[in-house]
Amino acid sequence: MRLRPVVVVEDDPFPRLIQVILDPAVPAARVAAFSHFFAHELPDFAGWCVRMHARLKRLHPSEVRLVADQGALLAAMPGARVAIVETLAVGKREIATAGSTLRIVQKYGTVLSNIDAGACKRARIRVLTLRRRANISCAEHALALMLALARKVHETAGLISVEQLKAAGYSPTQYDRAHTANANWARVTGTRNLHGAQLGVVGLGEIGRELALRAAAFGMRIVYTQRHRLPRRDEARYSAVFSQLDTLLSDSEFVSLHLPMNDSTRGIIGPRELGLMKRGAILVNVSRPPLVDRNALLDALRNGQLGGFGLDPHYDAPGRADDPLLAFRNVIVTPHLAAAPRYNSLGDFEEMLLGIDRALA
Repeated sequence: MRLRPVVVVEDDPFPRLIQVILDPAVPAARVAAFSHFFAHELPDFAGWCVRMHARLKRLHPSEVRLVADQGALLAAMPGARVAIVETLAVGKREIATAGSTLRIVQKYGTVLSNIDAGACKRARIRVLTLRRRANISCAEHALALMLALARKVHETAGLISVEQLKAAGYSPTQYDRAHTANANWARVTGTRNLHGAQLGVVGLGEIGRELALRAAAFGMRIVYTQRHRLPRRDEARYSAVFSQLDTLLSDSEFVSLHLPMNDSTRGIIGPRELGLMKRGAILVNVSRPPLVDRNALLDALRNGQLGGFGLDPHYDAPGRADDPLLAFRNVIVTPHLAAAPRYNSLGDFEEMLLGIDRALA
């Protein structure tokens, strides 16, 4: 009887799906929870899993060990054939602890800063990466929020009659077509272009890099800040120039946040930082809401310091219809849609697991 391979997986809400797919010992409650999670876009989740099982010739069934921190990862490594990590480090110690069984280290992403690729190569361990569809979707959502706020799409959509426009506070007119065009007869003011504007990306990680690629295509000037500056070749790839946070905030027309949520990043954009921003700048946050101090945000919107704000997800889930943020015309809040659709994560794990399965041949 073939021994089940041991797969060590960094414990996170999405990678827990690996346990559901691969490990027959997965708790029934977890299977039910994921079935509910996918139901609105994949009603036959059980059938999808069965089809995955048929395609995984070497990886199913497996023993999946979920690990929450670096110590748990080290303790779980003995006998592991595959390690799948996002932020946890895999280096000489983890490789030595795993012993000769470890064949593959899979990064749940593309940035290998937490994996000692040299040590893996010396141990003849393959390092695989995944360009996550969900990260691409989050970058697209951030760009969509910037575009909608810049072009006032959310404010003007559906306002096509004189009566509607006047009710919304505009002063529509008609121009003399014998002499001029009739563009913007609604007399909507304050729209702006992304082209030529500076975008400050706070955190040029997996999602920040995806955003930079897209913003560069729009002709934006991109600056970024984070704890460690990227190598010059990576800066060139993403058309990004390093900057300190204060300078980035004071010089950028658009600012987009792409940081993990922890004690050091909570409230990283507070009263002082919002005060440093260009008056009328647009701020977008598709990471975690508490990166921006909520009360300071409301003050900056009330006094006109911020020209627009886009947020996904909201501070509360679910939110309330009387939330103060919703009173501002220059705010867009969406209900945790940035990584959608669910087929992003399904596609990610299908690609990942099938790639690992082939690599084990």
